[in-house]
Amino acid sequence: MTPRYFVTGTDTGVGKTEVSLGLLTLMRKRGLEPFALKPFESGGGDDSKRLGARTLYRFEEPLAPGVAAELEGVRPSMKRVLAAIPKRGAGVVEGAGGLFVPIDAEHDVIDLIRASKLDVVLVARLGLGTLNHTALSLRALGRVAAVVLVKSTKGLDPSEAHNPKWLRRRHPGVRFLGPVGFEANAAKRLIGLERVLRPLVP
Repeated sequence: MTPRYFVTGTDTGVGKTEVSLGLLTLMRKRGLEPFALKPFESGGGDDSKRLGARTLYRFEEPLAPGVAAELEGVRPSMKRVLAAIPKRGAGVVEGAGGLFVPIDAEHDVIDLIRASKLDVVLVARLGLGTLNHTALSLRALGRVAAVVLVKSTKGLDPSEAHNPKWLRRRHPGVRFLGPVGFEANAAKRLIGLERVLRPLVP
């Protein structure tokens, strides 16, 4: 199976780019030449640069792509985004924020996911609220290749210890990977992610 994934999250700042980078690194180590596409980037970040990803729409304000686009007088085209996804070969498309973040006046990230027909990797942040956010996201998506549990911020949250067990109990048909603990060092963080993500790039 050729690994082709759409990486989305239960929220913003949950670790989508870290997971995308982990998947791309594993693909390259396997001898593949994966494509990387981050169609929307807001707030002047460098996520696409870190991934070596093509970006179609870049906005100055750190807002949802649809909101930022309207402020800048830009009309994003979902047709253009879909055309930018290679029809074959390994690769990763990274979404923006969560599932119902608007990417234009009529479409949300979940509409792009469905139209892309790529397998979905859902990134969920460990912590209070994760059970609810993950359940809602899974209900909306219907089917995912995996949910990756990531500790994306420093500090202790007592719910973290219980998240994995309860998620697996509540969603027995879903593959949960991780959790990946918080690691400030980028190189060590990537090593941890590769270890957890390996089942997705066999």
